[in-house]
Amino acid sequence: MRQLLAITLTFVLVASSSAANPQLGGIAPYGAQRGAEVEVNFNGARLSDAQEILLYYPGIKVASLEVVNDNTVKTKLAIAPDCRLGIHAMRVRTATGISNLRTFSVGALPDVKEAEPNSEFATPQKINLDCTVNGVVENEDVDYFVVEAKKGERISAEIEGIRLGNFFFDPYLAILDKNRFELASSDDSALVWQDSIVSILAPEDGAYTLQVRESSYGGNGACTYRLHVGRFPRPTAALPAGGKPGETINVRWLGDVAGERSETIVVPPAPTKPFGLFAQDDKGISPSPNAFIIDQCGNTIEAEPNEAPAQATAFEAPMALNGVIGQNGDIDFFKFAAKKGQQLDIRVLARGIRSQLDPVLYVHREDGNTLAGNDDSGGPDSYLRFGVPDDGNYLISVRDHLGKGRADYAYRVEVQPVKPGLTMGLPERQQYVDVTVSVPQGNRTAFLVSAARRDFGGELQLDLKDLPPGVACETVPMAANQTYVPVLLTAAPGATLAGSLVDVLGRPTDANLKVEGHLEQTTGLARGQNNILVWGHTADRMATAITAEAPFKIEVVEPKVPLVRDGSMGLKVVATRKEGFTAPIAIRMLYNPPGVGSAGDVRIAEGQNEAILPLTANGGAEVKAWKIAVLGEATVGNGPVLVSSQLAKLEVAEPFVSFAFNGAACEQGQETDVVIKVTHNKPFEGEAAVELLGLPFEVATQPAKLTKDMSELVFHVKTTAKSPAGRHKTLLCRATVMAGGEPIVHGLGTGELRIDVPLPPKANEPAPMPMPAVAAAPEKPPEKRLTRLEQLRLDREKTLKAGK
Repeated sequence: MRQLLAITLTFVLVASSSAANPQLGGIAPYGAQRGAEVEVNFNGARLSDAQEILLYYPGIKVASLEVVNDNTVKTKLAIAPDCRLGIHAMRVRTATGISNLRTFSVGALPDVKEAEPNSEFATPQKINLDCTVNGVVENEDVDYFVVEAKKGERISAEIEGIRLGNFFFDPYLAILDKNRFELASSDDSALVWQDSIVSILAPEDGAYTLQVRESSYGGNGACTYRLHVGRFPRPTAALPAGGKPGETINVRWLGDVAGERSETIVVPPAPTKPFGLFAQDDKGISPSPNAFIIDQCGNTIEAEPNEAPAQATAFEAPMALNGVIGQNGDIDFFKFAAKKGQQLDIRVLARGIRSQLDPVLYVHREDGNTLAGNDDSGGPDSYLRFGVPDDGNYLISVRDHLGKGRADYAYRVEVQPVKPGLTMGLPERQQYVDVTVSVPQGNRTAFLVSAARRDFGGELQLDLKDLPPGVACETVPMAANQTYVPVLLTAAPGATLAGSLVDVLGRPTDANLKVEGHLEQTTGLARGQNNILVWGHTADRMATAITAEAPFKIEVVEPKVPLVRDGSMGLKVVATRKEGFTAPIAIRMLYNPPGVGSAGDVRIAEGQNEAILPLTANGGAEVKAWKIAVLGEATVGNGPVLVSSQLAKLEVAEPFVSFAFNGAACEQGQETDVVIKVTHNKPFEGEAAVELLGLPFEVATQPAKLTKDMSELVFHVKTTAKSPAGRHKTLLCRATVMAGGEPIVHGLGTGELRIDVPLPPKANEPAPMPMPAVAAAPEKPPEKRLTRLEQLRLDREKTLKAGK
C-alpha cells in the first residue's frame, strides 16, 4: 500500500505569522548513495516553522529534522539499501503551508565531491572507478576527471544534469584517451532525455579522462550534476519493453558496449510508480532504468526475416508487438486478422520507451496497399485509430522516419480495442505553480479538480483518499459537459497539524462504466525559452496539510436571486477577523461558471469586514445552479495565507424580460422617441426600473418603469445642436427587477439612434403658411404609433401642402 513516508522529530515551532507560504529553493547535496545516512539541507525561504518532509516514494526516512533559520532546515536522511535508484520527489511541510516540489537523486555508488581546480586536461581530478561525482559547471567551465582501467574493462559514465531539476542544464560528456582523442562522446541521449551516457571497453591499460561541460560552454552555479562512473552495464534498450503483472519473461538487453545479453525477470504483480528495469551484472547496476510498461497486453516478438508483407510476423489482437529496426533501410511487417467495424488503437512506442527510433506507422491490406499511416502524433512516436473496413487480414509496418537503423532502435506497438480512459488533474491557481492544499485549523480551502475523459462520456464522482485526520471534503458531481469542479476541504478547529499525500480519484456515476482515473500532476522544474517546459516531475498524489489557525475567515452571502444572462450582480463577501488583524484581504472567484465573468482585483479594505465582488453573465452563460467559492488571501507575517468561503449556490437564469429596439432618428436639436418592444419571459412583481444607457454626448432622457403587463417602453429623447451626427449603435437598457429585497440586474440591448444634420433651407423658398386656428376637438383615443418611415412620409406631405 502506498503511504506517506515522513517523520517529525525535532523542530522549532514559531508563531504562525512568521513563515506562511514556504519556498524551497534547493536540496543540498542533491543526491546520495543508497544504504547511507546523510545530512541534507533544505534551503529556501519562510522555513522557520518546518515540521516534516513529505516524501512521495518509499525507501527514504527522515531520521532527524532541525530548523537552522528561516532559510535552512537541516535533516538526516536514512536511505534504505534497497531504495529505488533515481529521482525522488520531496516537499517541506511547515506549520503554515507546503513548499514547492524539489527532487533528490539516489545512486548505487559512493559519492565524491568535485574538487577544483580540475578545468584543464593536464590537471584532472583523480577518482576511482565505481563512484558518483557531485559537481557544478560554472560559465565556460570544463571539468576533467581521470580513472585507471585495465584493457577490455568497461568504462560507463552517465550524467544527471537536467534530471536533477535545478536548472535548464544541457550537459556534454566525453571519454578521452591519454592523447586527448575522444573515444566516446554524448550531448543528448534518448534514454536519459537531454542528459548524456557514454561507454567504452578500454583499449589498453592506462588512464582515461572524462570531460564534463555545458553543451554550448555555458553554465552557472545552478548547473549541478551527478556523474556516475563505473564498470556497470549501460544498455540503451530492453526487448520486450513491457509485460503483464506477475508474468515471467525473457528480456534482451540491447546497446551495451560489452554486447547483448539476456535475463529472465518476473514482472511485479503490483508495481510502485515510477517503474523501470535496471540492468545489473557482477560489475554493478545501471544508475537509471530502462523503460518497461506493465499492462494487460501480451507480447509478440518480431520473427526475422519480416521485411516484406509475405514475411510478416503473425499475431492476434490485442497484442504488443516488439522489435528492432536493426539496420538502415529495415522495415518490419506484422499480420493480423480483423472483423469489419472493429475500432483499433494502434500506438508505436519508441521515444515512449526512450529508444532513438523515430517511427513511422502504416496499416496495409494484405496485398500491401496502404490504408492509413502516421509519422508523429504529439511527439516523435506514432498513433492512429484504425476502423476495419472489411473482414480479412491486415498488415502493420514500422520503419524509421529517415530510414536509419541500429541494434538498439527498439519499439513496442500496442494494438488494442478502443478503451475508455480517465486522468485527473489540479488546474493551477497561478501560472507555472503547481497546486498544494493547505487548510488552516477551523477554516476552509477550495481548489479545482479537472478530468480528461477519453472515449467515454457522462457524469463523474470524485473521491479523495488519505486526507489528514480532521479534514472533511465537500464536492459536487462533474456533469458530462464539465471538465472541472470545485472541491472544498474543511479542517476541524484544533485539528492536529499534519500532512499527507492524497489520492484523487474519479469514477463515472454510471456503475456500468468500469473506468477509474487518478491524479497526474506535473511540476515544472526547468523551463527553456518562452517558458517551454523542458523537465518536470509527475506526481500521482496531492500534497495536503492542516496548518496553523489563520487570523481571518471569509463567507459568501448567498444571493437569493439569480444572475441572469446579459445581467450583473454584486456578490457580497464578509470577513471575520481575529482581534488585532486588520490587513486587507484580496478576494477572487475560485472559478467562473461558463459565460460568467468576475472582477479580479477586489479587496476587503484594511480594517473592514466586507466587500462586493462584481459578477456578469453573457448571453450564452449556461443556465444552471452552480456551486461557487471565493478565495481570500492576506499577508500574515511575511507571507500570504489563503482561505476559502463555503461552497455557495449561484443560479444562472434566463432574463425575466427581453427587449427589441425599434430604430429611432431625429435631427440635431430635435426630440424623438426610442421605442422598445418588451417580451416577458418570467413574471415579476411590482415595477422594474429601466435606464437607457449608451446615449451619445448632449443627448438626454429619463428613466422608465416597467410592469409585467407592459409590452412596450418609450424613452423620450432630447438632442441639442451639439449632439454628434451619425448612427449611434450603442443604446442598451439596464433593467432592475426586485425580488426578495435583492436586485436582479439585466443588461438588454442593443439599439440604434440616428442623429441627422438639419438640411439648409432652399433659396427663395416661401415661408410656410401659418395654420388657421381651429376649435379644440373632443379627445380621441390614442393614435397608432408611426414608424420612423411613416413619420417621414407624413412630414413630407405636410411640407408639400404648406408650400402650395
